[in-house]
Amino acid sequence: MTNRSFGDAELGLFLESIYLTYHYDFRQYAAVSLRRRVSAALLHFHCATIALLLERLRDEPRLFADLLRFLTVQVSDMFRDPTYYAALRATVVPYLRTYASLKIWVAGCSLGEEAYSLAIVLLEEGLLERTLIYATDINPASLRAAEEGVYATERFAQFSNNYQLAGGRASLSDYYTAAYGGAVLDRRLKKAIVFSDHSLATDSVFAEMQLVSCRNVLIYFDKELQERALGLLSESLCRKGFLGLGLKETLRFSRHAPAFTELVARIYQKIQCPPSKPS
Repeated sequence: MTNRSFGDAELGLFLESIYLTYHYDFRQYAAVSLRRRVSAALLHFHCATIALLLERLRDEPRLFADLLRFLTVQVSDMFRDPTYYAALRATVVPYLRTYASLKIWVAGCSLGEEAYSLAIVLLEEGLLERTLIYATDINPASLRAAEEGVYATERFAQFSNNYQLAGGRASLSDYYTAAYGGAVLDRRLKKAIVFSDHSLATDSVFAEMQLVSCRNVLIYFDKELQERALGLLSESLCRKGFLGLGLKETLRFSRHAPAFTELVARIYQKIQCPPSKPS
């Protein structure tokens, strides 16, 4: 069972079946990345073809939760890309101080590392008590793990290095304790975060935010879905609100670009009115 190749039509029918049966929409995700992840799923489930995988899902519906691990991307670190967090401290935090209360959205939160990283920054800047962070993802298992806030202790060497490079003002060890065979993040961080299911492919805006951080998510979407997602992110921001993207993502070629000005690399501010189009 070594040949697990499949064509675009077969992949399309598979994604359509997933959407119709489970209401998860991967039909506009980037094909190259999806093909690699579906191939990995076929190996994991010992299925030579997509048709056989669909048969297994039909006979054993509980397997879909396991399949979802392959269809979604669960890769992150605390303070990943430290320059992003350093730029938030220097450029965005002074604006955030002017608000009596703050709402922040981490879209595609995976296992929660970015949400907790932002919470630490806000705690150190004296803003966490007036902040509510919405951390969303489409994978229920990831959301449950994120809410627990427990990570393998061996990951904290990298986390701590990232934290220092991001301008951390203390020691990262101040924000976790060793327990349950791992490291548990501080309750002060957890109580500021609401973890919730949300899909950029199918759902709508749910609140007005001062900051939206959607990093390393758009790279897994095709162009049309990128535009839809950016539209949601833009609509969710208040006037003068901020949008953070991943280092390999940009607004430059999007139809939503006129609504923003770039402050520093991959951090954008929503301007009052998009520039007028020439007549």
